[in-house]
Formats: sequence, C-alpha cells, structure tokens
Amino acid sequence: MTPDAARKTSPEMKPRKKKKRQFRQLFARSLQRLAPARSGVAEFSGPLRSVAILAQEKLGDCVLLTPLVRNLRRAFPDLEIHLIAFSRASASFFMIDPQVTAVHLVKKQPRRYFREVLCREFDLLFNTKDHPSTHFLLQSALIRARFKVGHKNPFHEGLYDRLLDLEFHSHMAAKNCALLPLLGVTAETEECRPSLPAMPVSEELTAFLGEIGASAPIGVNLSAGQPNRLWTEAKWQVLLERFPGERFVVLSGPEDVDAKRRLEEQCPNVIASPTTRNLYEASRIVSKLRLLVTPDTSMVHVASATGTPVAGLYREAPQDISRFGPYAIPFEIVISPTGEVSGIEPGEVASAVRRLMGRAIGKEA
Repeated sequence: MTPDAARKTSPEMKPRKKKKRQFRQLFARSLQRLAPARSGVAEFSGPLRSVAILAQEKLGDCVLLTPLVRNLRRAFPDLEIHLIAFSRASASFFMIDPQVTAVHLVKKQPRRYFREVLCREFDLLFNTKDHPSTHFLLQSALIRARFKVGHKNPFHEGLYDRLLDLEFHSHMAAKNCALLPLLGVTAETEECRPSLPAMPVSEELTAFLGEIGASAPIGVNLSAGQPNRLWTEAKWQVLLERFPGERFVVLSGPEDVDAKRRLEEQCPNVIASPTTRNLYEASRIVSKLRLLVTPDTSMVHVASATGTPVAGLYREAPQDISRFGPYAIPFEIVISPTGEVSGIEPGEVASAVRRLMGRAIGKEA
C-alpha cells in the first residue's frame, strides 16, 4: 500500500485524483532537480532554539500533532515552536495552545508570513506529511532552516537532511513523534498519546458533567467530516434501542444538532446533553464515558487523548485504521462491506459494543 493508494471513489473522481497525484509527483521531481541536494541521513547537531513545523490541515491531524508539541516544550522549555498552518481549522486549533510560540497561516496572511517566516532562519524544519504534497514541499523549499526533516518517501529524497524511516502503516501520532529521538528525546507509547489544549467550558456543560458524575454512560457521536463516513440517524436509533438498560449521551457537530435532539427525545435511555462548541468541550464529555461509538473522524483521536475505549465505524480503507485509528486504547473496529459507513448494520455495531463492555468487565475483575 502506498501513500497515494486509491480508496473507493466514484468513477468520475478517479481521473481528477490521478491528475492531482501526477502533478504532485512532477512538482516533487522538479524540486529534486533544482534544490541543493541534502543527504537524508544526517544527524542533528548544534543549538536548537527554533523549530518550524508544517501542520496538516484537518482537526484530527492537529490532535495527532499535539504529542510532538508537548514533548518538545517539555524537553526544550525555551524553544520557539512555530506552527505553519495551511487551513484556518489548524491555525485556530493551535492558536489557543500555550505551548506554541506562534502560528503562521500560509495562504491567508501572505505579508505577515513573508515577514515572520520567510525572512528568518530556523534551526529546524519538520514536514509532517509522509507523502508528496505540493504546498508542503514548496514551503519546505522556501523556509530557511539549518536542518530539515521529513518522512522517507521517494519524492522527498534529496530535499531533507534527515528522512525518518517508519513503516507506512505506523500510526501518525507515532510518526509525528519520530522526530524526538533525533533530538535526544525518548518517545515511548504513552508520551505519544494525543491531547487537547484547554479552553473555557460553558456553565451548562460544567453542570452536565457534574450531573453524570461517575455514572459512565456510553457515548455515540453522529458527525463525520465526509458524507461517506456518516451512519444514518435511523441506524443510530436502532443501536440505542438494542441497549434499553444502558444510559447514552449523544454527541454531534453543529450540522447534526437536530438529529441529536431527535434521538434525545425519542430514546428514553439517552441523557439530554448540551451542544459542544469545540473539540475540547467534547473531550470533557468523552472523558466521562465508559466507551464511545463513532465514525472515522477526529472524535477517535479525542477518545485516544482521554483514554476512552472506542467502537469505530470505518470504510474498507486499511490506511484509515492503521494510520489514523484509535491510539493506545481498547477498541473494536467495524468495517463497512459497501465502501460507505452507512452500509454497516446496527447488529454488527451492537456486537462490537458488547465485546468492548465485556473486556472492561474482565479488566475490572
């Protein structure tokens, strides 16, 4: 399986994806011919006063980058940690993180970016993507840094002083933390666990957390970032009805609040909960749950951060599970036979939930 391996897509999307992949590869080959060659096997030495990290675009990617930032700050208290963001979502996420020195949004603030990033030199640059990305390769070339690090890939060769060589299916939390040993920092499994920067919590949510206390309900998350990762409202209702003796909390993003409210009204075993304004508020609820049932989305990483077991609903895409699945928590994975998460039947999910509950009981005994 390669980084650009095709997932199940509609026929009309395949030519477009192929053209984009070919352009990325051509751009990478052009840089490899034009840029001064770097060995890919060098050892880092000298002072480490500043680092520029190219942060991936999605919220889930941001959560998986937090252990690297956390460990860098712990090991190097005076280090300037600059996050180079390519989306407003990633910029907003890290702007509230006190461990980050500065966040620079590439596409929306060109003058500031030129002044604060391109006009200086960093001690270290780290490209977090392990496959060729036009924007990430361009910034890797434009940003001046004494030492540049990327992940091993044929299209990265010659562009970085050190290429980190982890198996493609390694979890991205571990891949991000693979930078640390190069700097003399130990990064075992627990050190690579994701976390979320703290944010203010609404009074309504604080009161709700007090109400559920130590009762440890089961959580279900309705939302996902892509339509083909969504499960239907009707199937969620059937799942809830399979467990009449359990208490549930329904989580959702803003776009699915109506469905959340309907389930709260129609299912007597669901505890009505406040809507969450951000991932941190969601994480406060998830930390109180016995387990979380969720499609493949950033809530999987929130559960990994809080140590909450997960029953994950996935399409048939092995890299989604191995690279972006649950990290260092008990989990059960249910894979759709159709290429759409909606193809999963409630009975399969119910069985996964029971297996997780049984494992928890066995551990307590």
